[in-house]
Amino acid sequence: MSQKLTAVIIEDEKNICRFMESVLAEESYKILTASTGTEGLSVIASQCPDIILLDLGLPDMDGMTIIQKVRQFTHTPIIVVSARAQEEEKVAALDCGANDYITKPFGTSELMTRIRTALRHSHRSKSSDSVYSCDGLVIDFEKRLISLNGEEIHLRRSNINSYPCWPDRPAKC
Repeated sequence: MSQKLTAVIIEDEKNICRFMESVLAEESYKILTASTGTEGLSVIASQCPDIILLDLGLPDMDGMTIIQKVRQFTHTPIIVVSARAQEEEKVAALDCGANDYITKPFGTSELMTRIRTALRHSHRSKSSDSVYSCDGLVIDFEKRLISLNGEEIHLRRSNINSYPCWPDRPAKC
């Protein structure tokens, strides 16, 4: 059984969001949506998606800011889906860290082709040390997932103050 790929759609226009959801559902993606940048960043950080589809014009923040923030913690492919068609906007988004840029309106075939291409390129660029495996233990550093003998292990955040030696507090060690 192959694991479904996860896509995050950050789009405030409901019709466009539903269209992308239906296209991705046809391809058996697990789909997570957000209508604001803040919500989108939270979903990305907590769910570690395989692909991000991002509108630039969101109600609470500009998509360029989201790209910059996402690039601080992951190399997950980002495809900008925007009505902004000026060359300067496209160049700025790509220079900021987006992997591709689609202008609205767009078709199903173009969207899926660009997603497949972004995923193909991201798999090529992942280093072999992004996954550690030993005696049934698998740690996927890129996706931040841990499994033991095929069973996913869920870890909770602990109170870091209870640890006598913590990596970002070397003075206390």
